[in-house]
Amino acid sequence: MQVKLALPKGQLQESTAALLKRAGFAIGDYREGSRSYRPRCEVFPGLFTKVFHEKDIAIQVAIGNYDLGICRLDWVEELLAKYHSDAVVKVGDLGYGKRSLYAVAASSSEAKSLEAIRSRSESLRIVSEYPNLAESFALKQRLRRFQIFPAWGAAGVYPPENAELAIVAETSSNRLQEQGLVPVATILESSACLVANRNSLEGKDLSQLLAALCSTDVGDIDVEEAVDVGAEAGMQRSVTGEPVVSLALPDGHQQPHTVDFLNRAGLKIDGYNVGRPTARPRIGLDGVMVKVVRPQDMPLHVANGSFDLAITGRDWLRDHHFRFPSSPVEELLQLGFGKVRIVAVVMQDMPVSSTDDLRKLKRDSALRVASEYVNIADKYAHDNHLTPCKIIPTWGASEAFLPEDADVLIENTQTGSTIAKHNLKIIDTLFESSACLIGNTEAIGSLDKGEKISHLVEAMRRGVEGHPLS
Repeated sequence: MQVKLALPKGQLQESTAALLKRAGFAIGDYREGSRSYRPRCEVFPGLFTKVFHEKDIAIQVAIGNYDLGICRLDWVEELLAKYHSDAVVKVGDLGYGKRSLYAVAASSSEAKSLEAIRSRSESLRIVSEYPNLAESFALKQRLRRFQIFPAWGAAGVYPPENAELAIVAETSSNRLQEQGLVPVATILESSACLVANRNSLEGKDLSQLLAALCSTDVGDIDVEEAVDVGAEAGMQRSVTGEPVVSLALPDGHQQPHTVDFLNRAGLKIDGYNVGRPTARPRIGLDGVMVKVVRPQDMPLHVANGSFDLAITGRDWLRDHHFRFPSSPVEELLQLGFGKVRIVAVVMQDMPVSSTDDLRKLKRDSALRVASEYVNIADKYAHDNHLTPCKIIPTWGASEAFLPEDADVLIENTQTGSTIAKHNLKIIDTLFESSACLIGNTEAIGSLDKGEKISHLVEAMRRGVEGHPLS
């Protein structure tokens, strides 16, 4: 009998590896920094393990792809807040990875209590990685009018300029204060937990694993990276009282390239440092505010007016436009760095070498296409008549989905080496992408912001051409 266990990557990985070792199920390739998505357990040959982003684990267990999974409770509740299913059983609290889910406001905000928020007559903007729990919170608090804006991360950077509230996970309220935020409410307490698929509990003998994992005590040895959010830097205002132009810069692997580009453009930004960035760095231009957010979130938040300009990838802009064709976001400049290809990927042993072959391949069930680019994947399947088809959203570690949990992957790659390393092959290139500057069309054409925006665009244009503004 095979038992399938979904394991978390990232912050929980070190503690989970320690838990498995103490439980007698040490998995050699499962450790912090490991790139193995299918680590093996030698002492339990019938145990199949795969490594996922935490957010994917509750979903994978719910749909029955995995019998057991380890992830934080907040991701389980995020799933159940929208899909009221009994398919996921919360077996036990594992005692590590503790954090709380807070509703937070900026310390400079006038509405810093539930009473003040409930009495607000204007629409309340709420940003979160947990959109389902955010909506549930708003409904329970009987908020009169509200809008939920999903984010891939860094939700705490949006208040007060771009949202009144954020729903964020943090280890303590002190960490929130360091970020210039105040907790309005605690939504839930969370820690790593063991979850099971109900059918698996009833139909498989999981007793050995359950007894070992749920009775093992392991200290919380998570090491979380602190981010200096520079609360005071976030309160930039134009000294002339004029409207402020907002610029979003990317975090993650595009940050070093963006830093180099901005230096070439003659735009010096204090606090946008590789390794330890602030969430609200300073730019030496009056009337311009900068925030650091996820590139995936930028097109949507430029469209809704949270930012006037942003540096993101053309891939994320295209994914946004496929869903919102009339969105008021346009590409202003190609910046020439962060070049990748968006490709269709399958297992090496799948008997296809092109999308045409894939369409002709006989299947007994719907084709499963996994991707972070949900809208690009959907259009790819539709345009190539890959029916019936099921689109599976992912939040990272996408290579792990093939072949057990998906048939095709829509992914980005620079050289293709990582794809080949995981025994995968490229069967189609959808398009090429690179970093670009995007802008809100209404802000660009406005009388009060247009001149400042033009100055920033011209500076970046000269950076692309190699002639920075002095």
